[in-house]
Amino acid sequence: MALCCALCLLLLCCQALALGRGMLYPRESTSRELKELNGIWSFRADFSPQRDKGFVHQWYRKPLRQSGPVIDMPVPASFNELTQDPSLRRFTGWVWYEKEVLLPRSWLLNALNTRVVLRVGSAHYYSIVWVNGVNVTEHEGGHLPFEADITRIVQGSPGGLCRITIALNNTLTPQTLPPGSIQFKRDKSKYPSGYFVQKTKFDFFNYAGIHRPVVLYTTPSVYIDDITVTTAWAGNIGVVRYEVLVMGNTRYSLSLNLREKEGKVVATGEGPIGELKVVEPKLWWPYLMHENPGYLYYLEVKLSAQVGGELSEDVYTLPVGIRTVHVTSRRFLINGEPFYFHGVNKHEDADIRGKGLDWALIVKDFNLLQWLGANSFRTSHYPYAEEIMDLCDAYGIVVIDESPGVGIKYPENFGNKSLAHHLVVMEELIRRDKNRPSVVMWSVANEPASELLPAAYYFKTVIAHTKAIDPTRPVTFVSNANYAHDHGAPYVDVICVNSYFSWYFDAGHLEVIQLQLNTQFKNWYKTYKKPIIQSEYGADAIAGLHNDPPLMFSEEYQKAVLKEYHSVFDKKRKEYVIGELIWNFADFMTDQATSRVLGNKKGIFTRQRQPKAAAFVLRDRYWKLANESSCLRPTLTYYNL
Repeated sequence: MALCCALCLLLLCCQALALGRGMLYPRESTSRELKELNGIWSFRADFSPQRDKGFVHQWYRKPLRQSGPVIDMPVPASFNELTQDPSLRRFTGWVWYEKEVLLPRSWLLNALNTRVVLRVGSAHYYSIVWVNGVNVTEHEGGHLPFEADITRIVQGSPGGLCRITIALNNTLTPQTLPPGSIQFKRDKSKYPSGYFVQKTKFDFFNYAGIHRPVVLYTTPSVYIDDITVTTAWAGNIGVVRYEVLVMGNTRYSLSLNLREKEGKVVATGEGPIGELKVVEPKLWWPYLMHENPGYLYYLEVKLSAQVGGELSEDVYTLPVGIRTVHVTSRRFLINGEPFYFHGVNKHEDADIRGKGLDWALIVKDFNLLQWLGANSFRTSHYPYAEEIMDLCDAYGIVVIDESPGVGIKYPENFGNKSLAHHLVVMEELIRRDKNRPSVVMWSVANEPASELLPAAYYFKTVIAHTKAIDPTRPVTFVSNANYAHDHGAPYVDVICVNSYFSWYFDAGHLEVIQLQLNTQFKNWYKTYKKPIIQSEYGADAIAGLHNDPPLMFSEEYQKAVLKEYHSVFDKKRKEYVIGELIWNFADFMTDQATSRVLGNKKGIFTRQRQPKAAAFVLRDRYWKLANESSCLRPTLTYYNL
């Protein structure tokens, strides 16, 4: 037991070393204040031929409105579908956002012990940020947060003025994640001079903008920078192992209280590294696997330090779920019990706001997930908002957390520059979500060209790096390659397979699904002896389009495809298939194409979240699966591994 504890502490240290600085989600406390900057920002797209006018004329040096015409732009939101200008909808290049705010006087008076931080939840794709004309940070990649300490700039500004300028570029190249390419059309008989288009190899619209909240928050000058927790349990004892990273001073004291949901302290600790033991722990269980799913404790960390001869305190509270994850050759175990993924793939996508965070939409989606009886989803094909992940923790929705590694289709996408960036993205993703009980597996990519020879070294490296940072979770990527030629599959812990029999292959032939799906599962398992998740399957259906006998794009055909797949799942889940995730939860927007009628229509709900006939088929199935799995267990009879 002592050796096990020492190993876990070593792993915690490895995590901190790999990730470096932390980026805790901004939460108010007795020592921290928060100012949300959501709402209307000034906005201007740079339509100059080289998209560089904003830099040539240094738009960041003065209020953006003085540079030329600006329009109102909501944050968070994608900018693409908020105007009647089609050129803005398909715009590729630099756009500029600006917000002017006044800081509270209390943030400015105690300059010695007040640190001011600007945090962007996500912006797609490359961001450069200025505050009062001073460059404070740059960040590559959408879907993940970034921040900058702006204390010296704002505390020296007259009247506490804080003018935030963000230049944002949505261009995708062979080395970005996701990758893309710019194609210049040089035939002047067909295209105007300088005409180009952004090309991608993923099937969703490349929405751009500031997609998640922008906030200013304060901490003391000596502050809690990061917290890492891992959990375990055995018998009637739960264990929360922790490491706290402190910045600003090397001389401090730390005290920790672990509280139940009702506020009662169940364990205490001191110092930056240690473990808390909980008697008769309430474990974190998935939705429909226990009568009290998603149970969270709250780890209150209090820092005390001397600053300028006075006592300074910082307090941060982290939600914690006590649970374990383990994979065998045929099973996925949560808290030692077999878990079967019956859930969905999703997109952050909705009318008008695109990928912008929308609380009403989030709550609607979670109500639909619970109505459906879904216990899980994959964040296809990029990390979702932290606010969504918070609800997964609280509701017990299990998450396969996927990086933006989608569209990796060409040899140039596997080069050293791409690989180096992919490693950084995995570090950022794990830093953000490492403490979430809902996250049970990392997915490093979706449908890459893993049959190409460079994929072997690429995915061996990415997966090994991911495991080195977080040894507590299994790692996968989602494949649609031939099982015999997939060079990344040897390195994953769980095989995730996408297939669209009788849709993209043998279109319209429902009768071949069962034979082909059985063959698929048999070949993958025989080759790798690893549990398998059907990570995508489905068919497009236009809501209200009916045909009998079932024909493609009708609601009846979508239902028929699901039922054929389900017949095979019911046999194979008794062996080594551990999950089924429908593609897709709801219809979503894509680039225009002859095969897409205002987007992808494979949703079991419309884009407006109204059910198609397939939603009721899936609901009946998922609730039946939950009941068959002896769900709603009020007590435990299985001891931890």
